Amino acid sequence: MARQNHVLFSIFLMLFIIIIPSVPCYGTSQEDPLKIYGSDDDSPFNNFDDGGTFHNLIQQNTQVLSLNRFVKLAVTSPSVSKFNVNDFGAKGDGKSDDTEAFNKAWQAACSSGRAIILVVPSNYNYLLKPVRFSGPCNSSITIQISGTLAASENSSDYAQDPQHWLLFESVQNLTVQGGGTINGNGETWWQNSCKKNPSLPCESAPTAVTFYDCENLIVENLEIKNAQQIHVNIQESTNVKVSGVTVSAPEDSPNTDGIHITNTRYIKISNSLIATGDDCLSIESGTQNLLATGISCGPGHGISIGSLGETGTVELVSGITVNGAKLSGTTNGVRIKTWPGGEGSASNIKFQNITMENVTNPIIIDQNYCDQETPCKQENSTVKIRNVLYENIKGTSASDVAVSLNCSQSFPCQGIVLQNIDLQDEDGQIPKASCESAILSYVGSVSPRCP
Repeated sequence: MARQNHVLFSIFLMLFIIIIPSVPCYGTSQEDPLKIYGSDDDSPFNNFDDGGTFHNLIQQNTQVLSLNRFVKLAVTSPSVSKFNVNDFGAKGDGKSDDTEAFNKAWQAACSSGRAIILVVPSNYNYLLKPVRFSGPCNSSITIQISGTLAASENSSDYAQDPQHWLLFESVQNLTVQGGGTINGNGETWWQNSCKKNPSLPCESAPTAVTFYDCENLIVENLEIKNAQQIHVNIQESTNVKVSGVTVSAPEDSPNTDGIHITNTRYIKISNSLIATGDDCLSIESGTQNLLATGISCGPGHGISIGSLGETGTVELVSGITVNGAKLSGTTNGVRIKTWPGGEGSASNIKFQNITMENVTNPIIIDQNYCDQETPCKQENSTVKIRNVLYENIKGTSASDVAVSLNCSQSFPCQGIVLQNIDLQDEDGQIPKASCESAILSYVGSVSPRCP
């Protein structure tokens, strides 16, 4: 009997070993792969009080956004099909209007039940009017841009939608990659900007590429240049990875932000070069849990959180980390800017391991930001700034004030930590620091310090 039980146990063990590997690795209870912490209550910054002492802030955990387990429907698709835009009538000669061909190719890809690679082949230049790539789609889609997409320069082509050129909306499991070029052909728009010609009325221009309401989005290995206005706008989206992109426009091109993020959660931007006429990274209201690493910025206006609170709105930004960046010749380095009269908060922010080279305002907080012709009214309310760490920041300042913390008298900036700061002017001298209504602490060697 014992021998029989031993045989039965052996058979059961063999079946167990065979069956277990076939259990799928995904399910409805899978943890979000990009989640750092679920809410402000879970944040390690909550070891930090509003009085400015930093407790365990410097020793906080080092969890990092990761997309190694990025869930894509292609994993479960039985096969992958390739569609070529040329097969849908695209010419790619730089003269013919290829808009309708791209619309047809997208509709075919989006309605397919298979994972699709939509190929935009190299050595072709596709001229496009505004295109709306709408979902939801039946499977994952990879757009392989190896050639060039060029925007129409005729402003009348944008009459129905003056805000967008290439718009991806409500798409899940989308990858846009391929080593090709997206060219906004923005020169005509810049020449007609009120910032270039004050006698002209101020009108908005199209954003080159917009991702709206997307989930599980990857954008990588692309050149995006000469946008009409903003180059890349990521809005109302979740689980986003941007890597290996080059964004470029002339230094005097107006409002040509590199990557603009609004109301987006769990986003990683890495190993990218941004050189434009406005902010390299523009981080706006509703952005939560963002990690930016390996960013080269300049020329431009630097890396900015805000502006926040314009026209008295309630705006929130939290869980922002910029770890590893080089800024060269920018008007600002790392900046937080809020309008007087706004409400909300910008909290749990880290700027770490950043090199400045000839930057006019290396470290700046401005709670009295006012980008309008008439002076802004002094208000009692403001977007509150709290728990901000500046760590291992070094380099040269192009102005005599390298650190400017211009905070609200009604609601001072709280929990500001400067750790290991070494900023000099171009002659190797120590520049100034200016601090108004800021509750701050110093850790390690910090130069300059506020008087």
